[in-house]
Amino acid sequence: MRSESLATRRQFMRNAAASTAAISAPWIIPSSALGKGGVDAPSERVTLGVIGIGPRCRYVLPQMLEQPDVQCVAVADVQASRRDAAKEFVDKHYGNSDCVLYWDFRELLDRKDIDAVLIATGDRWHSPASILAAKAGKDVYSEKPCGLTIANCQELAETIKRTGRVFQAGTQRRSVANFQKAVELAHTGKLGKIHTLHASVYVPEFKTAWLPGEATPPPDVVDWNMWLGPAPWRLYNSEYVKGGWRAHWDFESGARLLDWGAHTVDLCQWANKADDTMPVSFEPNEENITALYANGVKLVMHFLKTPFEQRPGWVQALGTCPVRFEGDEGWVEVGDSGGIEVNPASLKPELSQSPQSQPGLDVQGHSRDFLDCIKSRKPTAANAEVMRHSHIACHAAALSWMLGRKLELDPVKEEFINDEEANRLRARPARDWS
Repeated sequence: MRSESLATRRQFMRNAAASTAAISAPWIIPSSALGKGGVDAPSERVTLGVIGIGPRCRYVLPQMLEQPDVQCVAVADVQASRRDAAKEFVDKHYGNSDCVLYWDFRELLDRKDIDAVLIATGDRWHSPASILAAKAGKDVYSEKPCGLTIANCQELAETIKRTGRVFQAGTQRRSVANFQKAVELAHTGKLGKIHTLHASVYVPEFKTAWLPGEATPPPDVVDWNMWLGPAPWRLYNSEYVKGGWRAHWDFESGARLLDWGAHTVDLCQWANKADDTMPVSFEPNEENITALYANGVKLVMHFLKTPFEQRPGWVQALGTCPVRFEGDEGWVEVGDSGGIEVNPASLKPELSQSPQSQPGLDVQGHSRDFLDCIKSRKPTAANAEVMRHSHIACHAAALSWMLGRKLELDPVKEEFINDEEANRLRARPARDWS
């Protein structure tokens, strides 16, 4: 049975008050309802629901709300403190008190007036919530990693295709100018024939021990069952809900490799024109995981102990999430600072033709792409098929590291070749949380 909606009583009182006011006062149509004052008319706006108010949401949502044609109308989170903080922020942005709260996001999905959702929960919920949202007729912007497992990513992509929804993975660097320029140089042959791609990733890690059990709060404070969702049951500990779930195997995607790999491997896939495929082999060592594509291009995933660790052969003065594309006539390197470095020097004039780049954490362009595609019904920059292939590549790399051996992958069947153990690890059992 679902948790009782926080919205029901409040919405009833609000509707009653609105009805009384309508009887006693003339109808006054605000200019914003007509699309004046830089605000789109209601018929042109995308109504947005938000599921999960963690740190990433607190970065993405403010930038998304800056778009003139989006209207956030509801927020769902299993923690009361986060729900209340989100409502205060959204209501302040709009100068009203209209944002409706839920602790069970399925009730938010039941609303027919919501066009799209921003999903910014922990990793364990990204694919299940996205799948339920798509089945409910909502377009989906999901933070990454979009699935805990290879099977999760497959099911999500297949659901998006079957339902015809618009999907945007939160791999926003596809919409940031310096990363786009680097890919352009690779695609146009300015670097010659591409032979090696470099992606930065965190040192893989996973924990299996439980934190000590604590008294479980009431569901209206923290709904622990909903917080866990499809993850295996364990005793409550407040550190989990504060963000301390990271690196715990039950809650984390791909032994932390997807924290950055979902971005950096994704960009390498794009540079290699491999959005519809993935590498065919993955081999780990103490410093990196080396993957090989069927076209002979090598992808090296370098383990970084800290976001700014310096590695030999890299410029790496360009911020977090650096990537490097090398061809037989030159190379390009980019990172989150917005900067870009190229070699040979003759490529420098190419950079002056690029628009000024925002830092790689910026989501304005990615949000704009999502909203535009909702209206056009065209695929987004980081659509479900792009996500499927880049995420599966990351998961395959993580499994090679976990198992400590080279894995060979059939990129069409999305199965490991002659490795039953690796194939079993493509999926995990899901708990019945409903």
